Amino acid sequence: MAEIFFYHLQRQPLEAVLPTLLQKTLERGWRAVIQVTSEERMAALDDHLWTYAEESFLPHGTDSESQTADQPILITLSDSNPNGAAIRFLAEGAALPGDASAYQRIAILFDGNDDQALAHARDQWRTVREGGHQATYWQQDDRGRWEQKA
Repeated sequence: MAEIFFYHLQRQPLEAVLPTLLQKTLERGWRAVIQVTSEERMAALDDHLWTYAEESFLPHGTDSESQTADQPILITLSDSNPNGAAIRFLAEGAALPGDASAYQRIAILFDGNDDQALAHARDQWRTVREGGHQATYWQQDDRGRWEQKA
């Protein structure tokens, strides 16, 4: 059964948080899939992951390219897992996958400053808990470190 982590973004946007989480994912030897809900967000994340830091980049591709199975990080609009990812990141309110057991971890990243995103995350929390999954809730402290709150 997958661990499900809820990341409440208040102090930093997705673009600041996601690269660090992806670096840790790759350090574990895991592949990742990032599900978003719009072509615009997919293109923006694609560009961002190549240029977010001068000294490094995150190897990745999108599902609009060929050889998706070879990508260590794949950005997608679908709920498929063509690269055999161990972790699935859900952004922009992307839906929970139908089969959570296909992953070791699912990370739901939501904007805590957006009332709709917050309400959607609460609905997802209820769905996850009612489904019998282990869920944890993470929030950043004043120094930007993640603290488990639930």
